[in-house]
Amino acid sequence: MTPTAHEDDQPSVPPLTRPEMGLAGLGALAAAGVGALGLIASFDAVSAAALRWGFGQPWMLPVGIDVAIPVFTVANLLLIRMDMALAWVRFVPWVLTLVTCGLNVAAGQGLWAKVAHGTMPLLWVVFSEIGAHIYAVRIGAVTGRRMDKIRFGRWLLAFPSTFALWRRMTLWEITSYTDALERERERQLARAELREMYGRRWRKHAPHRTRVLLRLGDVAPATVPSDPAPEPQPGAAGEPTGQAAKPRARGRGRKPGAKAKATRSAAELLDEAREAAAGWSDEAINAEALRTELHCSAANSRMVRDALLNERADRRSLHPIEPEGVAA
Repeated sequence: MTPTAHEDDQPSVPPLTRPEMGLAGLGALAAAGVGALGLIASFDAVSAAALRWGFGQPWMLPVGIDVAIPVFTVANLLLIRMDMALAWVRFVPWVLTLVTCGLNVAAGQGLWAKVAHGTMPLLWVVFSEIGAHIYAVRIGAVTGRRMDKIRFGRWLLAFPSTFALWRRMTLWEITSYTDALERERERQLARAELREMYGRRWRKHAPHRTRVLLRLGDVAPATVPSDPAPEPQPGAAGEPTGQAAKPRARGRGRKPGAKAKATRSAAELLDEAREAAAGWSDEAINAEALRTELHCSAANSRMVRDALLNERADRRSLHPIEPEGVAA
């Protein structure tokens, strides 16, 4: 699939170099070794507790718990890798580790002994959570299902508007923070234009469909209806009733055979975009430029942008450059 302009503009994390990969491998081996040592160190404490509880084979309890912890950790990582994560699976190693920590703390004689006995088994779960986080972030970035985080500074400086932005991202599955900011900017511009057109009580006079689109963040200033303020009432200011009805017919009526821009199909928009962007470079084709040129909504401009870039990519792949010296 050909990447869109938005995906090209999105900064990506550079891949790990060979030294960094070696360092990460050594760190993973060391983490697994430390976690295994913590589980082995708790063997005596859990065995003593199993003996007090009447286990015929006391070694079975620590072995069962210590083996179950890495098994459920691996199961959680595999579920994340297959994009089938279960929320409760990640807590099973935590619960088993807390049981082991509790038994080790009870076996300690002093305060620091209790802390030392309880800390060692906890290291395994800490390392497994780091691995699960890396898995989830990388897979979510590839599949496009991971939602970008909003900067803490924006939460701090503008909490109400940031909460509204986060709410729209969550409700309408807008995973890109940049895309959400672009829609919020268009929504604010559309709101300002409605206020300028209808006055302070624009919410009462603006069309209901426009208000719904504005609430969804899917309306651009170019799609706001161009009707001036509310139609005058019949007979107001001494005007005849027949003349007072003319602004309504002119604002909402349409000449026979005329085609409104709001009802243009996707094919018509794409044809107009081909003509307008014939001399543009690939870098110049973006949603904002097409929206300004075609006077369409933000959603339609993004659709036209993706279609144009895909057509150009397909055209280049169908006409490969022949090597020099080869006869035509």
